[in-house]
Amino acid sequence: MEHFICITCGTSFAAQKAPPARCPICDEERQYIGHQGQRWTTLGELQRDHNNLVQTIERGLTGFSTEPAFAIGQQAHLIETPAGNLLWNGISLIDEATIAAIEQRGGLAAIAVSHPHFYTGVVEWSRAFGGIPMFLHADDQEWVMRPDAAIVFWQGETADPLPGSGLTLIRSGGHFAGSCVLHWPAGAEGRGALLTGDSIQVVADRRWVSFMYSYPNLIPLGAEAVRRIVVAVEPYAFDRVYGGCPQSVVTVDGKGAIARSAQRYIARMGG
Repeated sequence: MEHFICITCGTSFAAQKAPPARCPICDEERQYIGHQGQRWTTLGELQRDHNNLVQTIERGLTGFSTEPAFAIGQQAHLIETPAGNLLWNGISLIDEATIAAIEQRGGLAAIAVSHPHFYTGVVEWSRAFGGIPMFLHADDQEWVMRPDAAIVFWQGETADPLPGSGLTLIRSGGHFAGSCVLHWPAGAEGRGALLTGDSIQVVADRRWVSFMYSYPNLIPLGAEAVRRIVVAVEPYAFDRVYGGCPQSVVTVDGKGAIARSAQRYIARMGG
């Protein structure tokens, strides 16, 4: 029995004797089946020819990304807090070197994920640290391909994944019904940071962000969905926005960048 991993999106599946016929996360209009067809790998195979790049991004924030690039190039972020450390979003690969790097930073107490394209290998990460809780929004429960007792399906508009840490999960919606972002008030040297997935995407001109239903297939969000995202993050103070891929950072005036970008987007949509 193997936990097969979709090569295109990086999602790990429940143990089975043979690879699944299809990956439901890829075989859907927000993603795509790889151009070479549906292909699979396993964690053991990944560990043989890939490794994780561990990068200090700022004080208390470390990025993890896989080399050579795998799946859609996701990056996970480790946030250090006095109440314990939280992993924001997931990647498929975990190995002894990655575990050691996290232990050197104080270990891992919880995991929170923005949306299904970042579920990847979070169950393996949870088990590597004793079965720690994984916070996924209940509105996206149907997209969990590898159920686990440690998954916490939170509901509503906000959640506190690590009491005493100051971190807040915020349901933004948009890209998926349960898509969320994470507010880190201690980030950006105390000015606050927002960590996103795909509901708010840092673009090539890093003074701006964008909002899409599907990025690879260029399906836009409607104006009301974009307005809802802006309203969801409005109560929170932050100067910096960290996207889901390496180097995707709005370094200053992140909150203003989201507001301006939403105005520009809605105007272009004729709204």
